[in-house]
Amino acid sequence: MKKSRSTTTGIDRIRRALACLFVLAGALLFFAPGMADEEAAGEESNGADSAGPSAIMLTVDGAIGPATTDYLTRGIQTAEERGVDLLIIRMDTPGGLTEATRDIVKAIRSSQVPVATWVAPGGARAASAGTYILYASHVAAMAPSTNVGAATPVSIGGGAPQAPDEPEKNPDQEGGGGGEEAEDGTGSTEPDGEAPESDDAAESEKPSSASERKAINDAAAWIRGLAQETGRNAEWAERAVREGVSLTSEEAVEQNVADLIAADLTALLESADGREVDVLGDPVTLATAGAAVETIEPDWRSELLAIITNPTVAYLLMMIGIYGLLLEGYNPGALVPGTVGAICLLLALYAFQVLPVNYAGLLLILLGIILIVSEALVPSFGALGFGGIVAMVVGSIILMDTDVPGFEIAMEVIGSVATLSGVIMFAIAYMAVKAWRSPVVSGAEEIESATAEVISTVDATDGWVYMLGERWQARSDRPIPPGTPVRVTGRQGLIVRVEPIESDRE
Repeated sequence: MKKSRSTTTGIDRIRRALACLFVLAGALLFFAPGMADEEAAGEESNGADSAGPSAIMLTVDGAIGPATTDYLTRGIQTAEERGVDLLIIRMDTPGGLTEATRDIVKAIRSSQVPVATWVAPGGARAASAGTYILYASHVAAMAPSTNVGAATPVSIGGGAPQAPDEPEKNPDQEGGGGGEEAEDGTGSTEPDGEAPESDDAAESEKPSSASERKAINDAAAWIRGLAQETGRNAEWAERAVREGVSLTSEEAVEQNVADLIAADLTALLESADGREVDVLGDPVTLATAGAAVETIEPDWRSELLAIITNPTVAYLLMMIGIYGLLLEGYNPGALVPGTVGAICLLLALYAFQVLPVNYAGLLLILLGIILIVSEALVPSFGALGFGGIVAMVVGSIILMDTDVPGFEIAMEVIGSVATLSGVIMFAIAYMAVKAWRSPVVSGAEEIESATAEVISTVDATDGWVYMLGERWQARSDRPIPPGTPVRVTGRQGLIVRVEPIESDRE
């Protein structure tokens, strides 16, 4: 009884400790924004005391996703609160998710502070989603040896667009027109003004389905509207979407895609100084020469969001969560697997909420886990387990419903998880076969094959033996003296029939 109470007390202490940790984490999450606001207010007051223009610079380096959206939108809010003269977004990106890009563009167009997007340093690019952000900004700047363009939407749920089964109504449309009818190129990288090499090449670059054509038309209308609003080259912008063309920094300035070339931050501020931009319908003349620039790096919240929304990390969190809950179900009261599993699963579900998830892939993964677990409960000789591994691998491959660079699950991780699940399945099958072949060690079968020791003379009418830690009444066809080892040959209720073990040797 004392042991049971101590065990219960220990479990209660663990539960209380976990509850205190959760309360502490909640308090930190609750008070962290307030602490950040106080810090921002203090910095704002310091900035107000300093004379001269001021600017804030944010850095985007990599694929654009939910974490980038959170970082940029909060940076724009900070710039508005401090009343700086310019917000600079230094960008180098291969592209990103459409919804994240739209949120960033909305934040830029609704900003009360002029926003300058600067493609830098040399060798950087504003590809795909970066092109939309550049067009949405009040000032578009590029460093030497940078490029912009290739803004064709990546097809969702598959690879590159395939050639259509039937030709379009205007198959001979030239690639240099850039008008509303230029729908025949989704992957061309021809220089501006050059037509495709042949009609067959143009035909092979057409969107292969109605959904792809809708996505391209929607993106073309979107970037054309941004170009018209900011006074930039709308025809080239549409070509960047429909044909995937790109420009160098010098060509971008010549064709009114970018406003200026700036090799460094000082050159950017001097070149932007005196430029008149439209901010929420009001003309604003920039005064940025010699501005004090503060660089705001991603904080812990943005870093954590970037880690969680990484598809590979989200996938691993989901698998850890599922297996953790399964282990907790097999070992109730273990607490650690269940707690870790629940936290990881909730984090994975949050990440999947903001990521382009194919729910068919998610269901296939869950089905695979269920089949692997069922292998331990149903004698299917590996059929359920093998089918579960196949379902889980296929679901993992198609889980991310996009081909955007940086938002795919590493095949090495999928292979490792599949291998681990296979090892678990074969381990379960091995233990099941071993248990099936091993002799029974409990119940009536155990009693009928047990050995005992006579503690009082056993004969046909009376006698006792010591067996399995207990005293049993015993009977025998012939008298057996105390201390003789015997073997049970049968049982009638609570009375066992025994015979001396030495009789086998005679």
